[in-house]
Amino acid sequence: MVYPDCMIDLETMSTRPNAAIVAIGAVAFNFATLEIGPKFYTVIDLRSAQDVGLHVDGDTVLWWLQQNDAARSQLTLSHRQDLSRALTAFRMWLHSECAPQASVRPWGNGAAFDIVICEQAFRACGIEIPWRYSNQCCYRTIKTLYPNVEPDARGGTHHNALDDALFQAEHLLKIRRTLKGNKK
Repeated sequence: MVYPDCMIDLETMSTRPNAAIVAIGAVAFNFATLEIGPKFYTVIDLRSAQDVGLHVDGDTVLWWLQQNDAARSQLTLSHRQDLSRALTAFRMWLHSECAPQASVRPWGNGAAFDIVICEQAFRACGIEIPWRYSNQCCYRTIKTLYPNVEPDARGGTHHNALDDALFQAEHLLKIRRTLKGNKK
């Protein structure tokens, strides 16, 4: 099965385009067949993001301190990876589990957040961006256009990158199913 679509969710220590990433969650899916595919998750050592010049914002750090224990605990896991290694693993996963570079459609929750930040991190580490710029898609835009399609009950931990990516992909596919059902 080919999964050309990939919902990406990042946990970061800033809201700027050059934010320091502390977790990457991704879910491969096929928008045409409505199937969820393989998943990717890694926690990143914050120091390695800072070492390549990515931004840490005090307000965002304070926001993280106010989140629940389950969300915060992911950021202190002992198996944190160096940012460059994490992005290389993510790139390899995309091309082995999703689709070739020209076909991957990255989805993010906002036109100016997850995908933009991820691309900045790839550039900061000197790693080729694993998708074409013209393939970027915005989940937030779609959910705003179809507010009548409510997401199913939320599972997992809020602000866990993988749980958030899965929730977003499932809601997007629910919107697509609804639209397909309305077409005659």
